Amino acid sequence: MFDFSTFYQIIAKNRLSSWLNVLPAQLAEWNTLPHGDMNKWLKAVRKMPTDLPVDVDIKDSVTIKASEPLEPGMESKIASLLKFLCPWRKGPYFIHGTHVDTEWRSDWKWDRVLPHISPLKDRYVLDVGCGSGYHMWRMLGEGAKFVVGIDPVPLFLCQFHAVKTLMGGNDNIHFIPSGIEKLPELKAFDTVFSMGVLYHRKSPLDHLTQLKSQLRKGGELVLETLVVDGDENTVLVPVGRYAQMRNVYFFPSSAALKVWLENVGFEDVRIVDEGYTTVEEQRSTEWMTNESLSDFLDPNDPTKTAEGYPAPKRAVLIAVNPD
Repeated sequence: MFDFSTFYQIIAKNRLSSWLNVLPAQLAEWNTLPHGDMNKWLKAVRKMPTDLPVDVDIKDSVTIKASEPLEPGMESKIASLLKFLCPWRKGPYFIHGTHVDTEWRSDWKWDRVLPHISPLKDRYVLDVGCGSGYHMWRMLGEGAKFVVGIDPVPLFLCQFHAVKTLMGGNDNIHFIPSGIEKLPELKAFDTVFSMGVLYHRKSPLDHLTQLKSQLRKGGELVLETLVVDGDENTVLVPVGRYAQMRNVYFFPSSAALKVWLENVGFEDVRIVDEGYTTVEEQRSTEWMTNESLSDFLDPNDPTKTAEGYPAPKRAVLIAVNPD
């Protein structure tokens, strides 16, 4: 399956070295497990050309384009291989003339988050629930020294490596197929992002504690999640599904979430952004043809989900680990 030896060699020499006490055994076990269509996805990744002359922009977008003319048919070959890795949920990517028009306009979320966070230059960054890795590339584009994304979904791992291969590789950015609950207390990252994860956790306070345990003293948490309107005591616990999602548990108000963060030991907690998710930001495309947000809302009242709950509203909170 996947070879993580390069990552092991790199972190053996940096501040993440203690992760080696558990990670190789965890990933060796992961490599033995069945992962659906992994073998098919891997074939597509391995067919990606590795030696193309490219210009890359990860500052203002995630764009890969040839720095000199490609051989005939190469662009269409790359497009076909990328299409084989559908559905693409987080993006967009612009790769050798192909617009990978993902379900989410993740660039819009990045534009909302970026003005409020500490500069990422020379920082060690962890992206929890990183998806295909779109935001990881933008983090690297902001000058981060070392970016690690974790997500247990095998397809996302393959999508990330397809993009990384087409960029010609980069030793400063890595995807580890894991959930945060499997990480030891590294206390090593300058910035930890958790975006679109908290409401999927059965124990949200445990998740916040796990995030805190990855941050160095003075490190910054960037938390983005679904919220509801209300005061410090308002929490929605959906019965059954929410917007047709099964695996969702707690939707606090932004004020309640601020209290949660303070209760687990974060300081300088700030609510920096709130807004409703629109059908322009999350929608079906040719790269993600399944149902999307417009199918999950009440057709007669788009302020409510199909189940009658408030329509998705998201907030961004920033907090500091004082320990």
